[in-house]
Amino acid sequence: MVDLNAMSDEALLTAFEECTLPMAAWTHRAHVRVAFLFASRFPAPESLDRIRTAIKTYNASRQIPESPDRGYHETITVVFMRLVHDAIRHTGPFVTSDVFCERHPELLEKSVLSRFYTKDRLRSPEAKRQFIEPDLAPLPELADALIEC
Repeated sequence: MVDLNAMSDEALLTAFEECTLPMAAWTHRAHVRVAFLFASRFPAPESLDRIRTAIKTYNASRQIPESPDRGYHETITVVFMRLVHDAIRHTGPFVTSDVFCERHPELLEKSVLSRFYTKDRLRSPEAKRQFIEPDLAPLPELADALIEC
């Protein structure tokens, strides 16, 4: 099994983009690390486009079915990218994605989404298909550009 903690940023990003990263290594932490790598290298709209495409490509390579509780989720992707960009803007720079994760453990908890969304809204088919605004609290704005979805 691949030790995600031992993977360098470049190794992780390459394995993910080339769809060679084992499914067992594609954890929530790996998602956050990849989000950080895209967010720290590209402007917000481009980083979102890149991670969106890469996740869909990876899922297809692993034959992950699209269903109500599996597959790509647009709102979750957008929210995490906005949170990662905001964290970089306010507390960066970071030497590696692991350092970023250590400094932002709240992003390693999927429950961070409950600050912004009720379960029903986040689990809705609409939220999976397209970005929907939160119903509990506003998301941070992006400094370099607003994400258009």
